[in-house]
Amino acid sequence: MQNNRQKAGIQTLFSGLGANPGAVARVSGDAAHPQLRGVVRFYPAGSGTLVLAEFHGLPYDAARCAENIFAMHIHTNGSCAGDGGAFAGAGGHYNPAGCPHPAHAGDLPPLFSNRGYAFSAVYTERFTVREILQRTVILHSQRDDFTSQPAGDAGSRIGCGIIEG
Repeated sequence: MQNNRQKAGIQTLFSGLGANPGAVARVSGDAAHPQLRGVVRFYPAGSGTLVLAEFHGLPYDAARCAENIFAMHIHTNGSCAGDGGAFAGAGGHYNPAGCPHPAHAGDLPPLFSNRGYAFSAVYTERFTVREILQRTVILHSQRDDFTSQPAGDAGSRIGCGIIEG
């Protein structure tokens, strides 16, 4: 659980962004991870986008050397439907230029879970807020290996949220 001091620090750090992001994805877990919740905010910034992600209820392994690392990507479709597998309606990684992985526009840095909580901030010029509206944020069960094609062998899809403006 995030303490008040941490929360105040995060709020102060990003207070200059304004109250309203250009888009938001509210991520929910699949049937096996009903406690998983996240909010990913997308702010127009310069010629790119600032992505702020905050998750609670992530799977957590207390073993000393457990990774607790999860891949997060933007996927092409605006659907979290489950036909053919968990969140299969989201399609593949957002990749308008047809680049190999990990150079897809929708490839984002991994989330590092701290007892089920993760916060991430990243600036990217791979997409603008407008380009990702009505697409999805997908959280995977494992880390991305940044090598395997076509999508980094990041495990199953455990969370999904539609990006809305």
